[in-house]
Amino acid sequence: MGFLKTVRSCTACAGKLPFAPRPVINFSPKARLLIAGQAPGTRVHETGIPFNDASGERLRSWLNMDRDLFYDKDQIAIVPMGLCYPGVLPKGGDRPPPPECAALWRERILSFLPNIQMTLLVGSYSQNYTLGKGKVYERTLNFENYLPDYFPLPHPSWRTGAWERATPEFQDRVIPALRCRVDKILGR
Repeated sequence: MGFLKTVRSCTACAGKLPFAPRPVINFSPKARLLIAGQAPGTRVHETGIPFNDASGERLRSWLNMDRDLFYDKDQIAIVPMGLCYPGVLPKGGDRPPPPECAALWRERILSFLPNIQMTLLVGSYSQNYTLGKGKVYERTLNFENYLPDYFPLPHPSWRTGAWERATPEFQDRVIPALRCRVDKILGR
């Protein structure tokens, strides 16, 4: 796929990144589910595999999905808001994805995904870009308001764990609905 190769060779944000650009995406025009996250972390940057870290393990757990299906680009497209690792903030945590990245690539990539039936908006950057400013946890608990096109989720990092434990509604209502919608879209 020539377009995918073009995206993966992008160097537009080179001056803003701590390492050489390495866009990390996974998609094919056949994909029916889109996962829109924030940006690659350090491990993902090193391996070139999206969500190849603890956050990915948590997200796959929420989806009740094994790695083979998760990385089947003919089923699932993984396209973050920032395609390259943005680096670390001085006080810890990853830097926000450079907004130029989404401005340059987002709509062009989405135009190559005509079969997407639902997008998982994972974290604040994808939610705010797509839905406008709002609160991640409120959107997650009110996911029905965004169906059938979008399903908002918090970022599956360790920071979300405390909220998840304090919010039984997430496991009792949101996760079963998420799995049901995803299973229906993927025909499983």
